[in-house]
Amino acid sequence: MKIDNFLTLRDFQKIIIENEKIELDDALLTRVEESFQFLKEFSKNKIIYGVNTGFGPMAQFKISDEDTHQLQYNLIRSHSSGIGTPLPASEVKACMLARLNTLSLGKSGVHSSVIYLLKELINRDITPLVFEHGGVGASGDLVQLAHLALVLIGEGEVFYKGERKSTQAVFETEGLQPIKVEIREGLALMNGTSVMSGIGAVNAYKANQLTEISVQLSCAINEIVQAYDDHFSEVLNGTKRHHGQQKIAEKMRAHLSDSKLIRKREDHLYTHFEEQEKVFKEKVQEYYSLRCVPQILGPVLDTLEYTEEVLENEVNSANDNPIINVEDQHVYHGGNFHGDYISLEMDKLKLVVTKLTMLAERQLNYLLNSKINEILPPFVNLGKLGFNFGMQGVQFTATSTTAESQMLSNSMYVHSIPNNNDNQDIVSMGTNAAVICRKVIENAFEVLSIEAITVVQAIEYLGFQDKVSTPTKKLYEDIRKIIPAFSDDMVMYPYLEKVKQYLKNTEA
Repeated sequence: MKIDNFLTLRDFQKIIIENEKIELDDALLTRVEESFQFLKEFSKNKIIYGVNTGFGPMAQFKISDEDTHQLQYNLIRSHSSGIGTPLPASEVKACMLARLNTLSLGKSGVHSSVIYLLKELINRDITPLVFEHGGVGASGDLVQLAHLALVLIGEGEVFYKGERKSTQAVFETEGLQPIKVEIREGLALMNGTSVMSGIGAVNAYKANQLTEISVQLSCAINEIVQAYDDHFSEVLNGTKRHHGQQKIAEKMRAHLSDSKLIRKREDHLYTHFEEQEKVFKEKVQEYYSLRCVPQILGPVLDTLEYTEEVLENEVNSANDNPIINVEDQHVYHGGNFHGDYISLEMDKLKLVVTKLTMLAERQLNYLLNSKINEILPPFVNLGKLGFNFGMQGVQFTATSTTAESQMLSNSMYVHSIPNNNDNQDIVSMGTNAAVICRKVIENAFEVLSIEAITVVQAIEYLGFQDKVSTPTKKLYEDIRKIIPAFSDDMVMYPYLEKVKQYLKNTEA
């Protein structure tokens, strides 16, 4: 793929998930070179933040010409101070791609060697060691991006072919040369929102997967209870002016188009009503977790689509400071590094993914509770009641995991803590928001894995294998390849992990 001036989230998916290689467009390289040469000339005999001044609250100190290059190295090394769990390789790769793209806009004054080396790291799957903890997301992802910059100058550590190794050793193996800092490469690499945006891009992809899986499982449960079709009908959902709701209902109609189990209300309650009947044998309406799927997942989809728009805007923006403008021969100082846009979207995304998880937990409970579904044995137990346990044990896991996501859904966006000698007196906490959002997403996959196994067990008990819709039949067959129908109790955790990995390989 040739990188020019705009990357979509689909482009991120191709490069990060599908490992497509990238090339640099000639126009991109020209922009970068023009920006570098302009800043090199413009910065002579002027005070420009981060070029010949200290950083943050130390910006009042002039740096002598002979120390300006060393200043950048000092910044990178001193801020390589993250701690905790390393970010997954896919997220770091997304961060590098986001940083390459914003620096390629020609608004940062970096040398083209930075762009070349970032491209090589991405294409060769060499991912810097970057930790979860460290950034406050205001002067950019300073600490996390410092770890990226540290690798570009040939120091620090990377993950290479599944192993954590020194950057120097890997560069020698791969024949790569570190960059030499020219004017402001240290600050330009560190001052931006590329870590929170990179994690956010991966989160958005996974949230899309979860939405599709949730629709699929919701449809399957409606088949299991032989629900009526009016709650996902075009007419009913068309009376509510929310695109997300209408799209979810449309997905459900497509999914259930050839199901032999979904019923029409006019064939039953509208035509076979017995006047003398005082207590109806037929359920007039399904529980909310079955009947209100378009209204519950609609806001999830709407939120996700807006989050994707914000992410695309951010990774295609200059989120550096100062901003180098070749067109009008000027350098502008401001705060484009502030991560509030991403922080808010990550908070919103984890909130709706938690709601999706809650829907899955309630649907699971419906299947497991024989008193409310009235068609399945307790805990969808295919063995001897009282002697075997069915899905009883895994419900605790689903409940516990859902509760954790509810707690994690508290906002990071409004948890600003001043720091940096109060220079950064209000911050976004965007990187924390993105990392916590990822945790909520992982939790959702776990709960949906348990729900998926339960759905398949229910289909087994009812003998509906040949009556369910084509997509539900495929789900049934795929899950059965992982976990056989069981009546005797067995150790469940290996199957839960395998089903989780199966769901995570679902196309978004």
